[in-house]
Amino acid sequence: MAYMGQTYYPWWLNNLADDVTGESAFMEGVAQGAEAVRSIVLAARKIYEDQQFSFVGDYGDNGFIEEYTTPIQGKPTSVVVTIARNAAGKAQHIVVNHWPRSSVLLLARLMGERFAGTPLAKLFITSSS
Repeated sequence: MAYMGQTYYPWWLNNLADDVTGESAFMEGVAQGAEAVRSIVLAARKIYEDQQFSFVGDYGDNGFIEEYTTPIQGKPTSVVVTIARNAAGKAQHIVVNHWPRSSVLLLARLMGERFAGTPLAKLFITSSS
């Protein structure tokens, strides 16, 4: 993963507030807490086949945004991630938007398979959903 010729790793992934929240169209509900949000983000990154970043940077006083594309099982997928920082500069609220809808549903199913049998399974499409 590169942005402007440099290897890119999201700063916020290792700088989550303890009470961070994360939400996305591929989820049913909101993930709460650093461990849950980090687990979901890392699992999604393993599903992504390649991230091609078009923009990474600050917006406003406490915001950060990432825009990229990535195939998911060969399906072209666009993604926008917005991060709101708290007063300490930690990622407090993360929202991830994917499109088209077919990619959202595919990712929800793949994440459901990954988290089946765990407390996070309730956030995704599973065989028992």
